[in-house]
Amino acid sequence: MWDFAHDAVGEGFDVHYTLPSRCAEELREGSSDIGIIPVFTYAEIPNLVIIPDIAIATKGVVRSILLISKVPVEQIQSVALDTSSRTSVALTKVLFGKFWDGERTFLSHDPDVEQMLAKCDAALVIGDTALRANTFGYHVYDLATEWKKLTGKPFVFAVWAIRMAALKGNLQATEVVEIFQRSRDNGLKPEHVDALAREWSPKIGISEQEVRTYLTENIHYHLDPANLEGLALFFEYAAELKLIEKAPDLRFLPAHSWFGNPVR
Repeated sequence: MWDFAHDAVGEGFDVHYTLPSRCAEELREGSSDIGIIPVFTYAEIPNLVIIPDIAIATKGVVRSILLISKVPVEQIQSVALDTSSRTSVALTKVLFGKFWDGERTFLSHDPDVEQMLAKCDAALVIGDTALRANTFGYHVYDLATEWKKLTGKPFVFAVWAIRMAALKGNLQATEVVEIFQRSRDNGLKPEHVDALAREWSPKIGISEQEVRTYLTENIHYHLDPANLEGLALFFEYAAELKLIEKAPDLRFLPAHSWFGNPVR
């Protein structure tokens, strides 16, 4: 979002911020044209295409998607779920359903670790709540790390998606791709990462170095072939467990370029 936040994209975009799950709903409703959405919701909303080579992904440890538990994972019977991102919720259910001995009881809950663990054996927490969580004395599972350990694949949490109908306006597909990829690249310049660390450290409640490490080491921002394979496998498992109706085809801008799922 660097260029959008620093008036470097020119006119034509009306930007506002909300939860990833809400971004998806606004695309579904047609009240927004472009949004960064949990990949799980891409499987549920028709007529979306993905802006290529941009993602919120991880090659291993992510730090911001944690399962915090009072007992070892094999003893967990109930999980309180922070529903801010449906992808992370679905990943939790995939890990239990495919690798951790089957179904558990799941309860949606506001992201408060103490209250969640008062009601359930474990708590799924996402984002800032996970980054600043006090995990002392608990069993802690970084879900991206667990996914990589169990599948050998990286994990993609979110992508930029655009409604097909929005491409009928003034912006062309190639322009959209260039604008968003350039913004990503500018945001990753070292001096800009430093600026983001200074800005967000007091907002989140972690050190500047922790923010810097998160942005540069934990998060991967490209939809490279390995990430696409991980995404396709996640959709395959989600469909197998009936979390989604079927694994969707991955469709990318420019609008004339269409790609099926990568080889699984």
